[in-house]
Amino acid sequence: MTDIDSSSNLAHSQLSTYYPLIDTHTHFDAPVFDNDRRQQAKRAFESGVHHLVLVGYLHKHFSRLYDTQQTLEQMPAAKDVAKSGETNAYPTAYIALGLHPFYIEQHTEAHLESMAQMLNEQRPLAIGEIGFDTYTDAMKQPEAFAKQERFFEAQLDMAVEHQLPVMLHIRKAHAEALALLKAHNYDAHKLGGIAHSFSGGEQEAKAFAKLGFKLGVTGQITNPNAKKLRRAIKAAVDSYGIECLVIETDCPDMTPIICQTSPNHVFALNETGQSPNDEWQGAEGHNRNVPANLPWVVMSLSEMLDVEPAKLARQLWQNSCDALQTSWPYPA
Repeated sequence: MTDIDSSSNLAHSQLSTYYPLIDTHTHFDAPVFDNDRRQQAKRAFESGVHHLVLVGYLHKHFSRLYDTQQTLEQMPAAKDVAKSGETNAYPTAYIALGLHPFYIEQHTEAHLESMAQMLNEQRPLAIGEIGFDTYTDAMKQPEAFAKQERFFEAQLDMAVEHQLPVMLHIRKAHAEALALLKAHNYDAHKLGGIAHSFSGGEQEAKAFAKLGFKLGVTGQITNPNAKKLRRAIKAAVDSYGIECLVIETDCPDMTPIICQTSPNHVFALNETGQSPNDEWQGAEGHNRNVPANLPWVVMSLSEMLDVEPAKLARQLWQNSCDALQTSWPYPA
């Protein structure tokens, strides 16, 4: 057992109440979970996670999403446990397909064409993660940004064609993303959608909520020093209610602060832009996030917004269903 798993088990011993949850954004297919995926899936369900979404970002890893989904499908889901008497249950996994803006240099027109064909052959739950990312100087250059814009629009077109919700990755380009979304015929009020791992300010939070997107809240909310994020989430809730939120782990990134064992936590995909050819290597022993940590996001939001955890968890479930255009019944 790794240090982070020990820390997480200790943390969860303090959570005495079980709330059914949906993890709307994971990279649970990443190789960093290959050695203990079944164990972590079991722990996730025991922590309340009934459904989780495997989110794509590179075409070459799309097949891995389906392989992971198939692996999880071979494990008994809650509904099957009730019928069979099986003592273990595991979350049900769903897939989102998307070409992530941070890796725009690696995407080709052939990848777009292949993705469009995949949508025709096997309908995913959503399209994502897609959007804008200008984290580095290179990504701010006109040519790189223009390519991001072209791929963003193309994938929004696919979402409209197939009537699917989208998962947005927007980093340091919220104004540009809002302008594009307002000009496009994608309608989040009708199709759903999530502004994944929201990182903008108060006005931007309200702007995305006004467009119909739910704001994805990660373990970052558990950090009391994340003052900008907390203000933004509070501002959106003040204007649109808790109905504008969903929760996610974004595992193996965004580990809740109570589950961290190292003060130098590295966000492999979201912060450093680590090469996907060396995906999250080293994260296993140094603050790897896992789906079982999702309840800490609920508890932090409950405290911050002064909403009872049971009420909040139930509303977050409904919000997730609305955002993903599903009708998963809330477990009794």
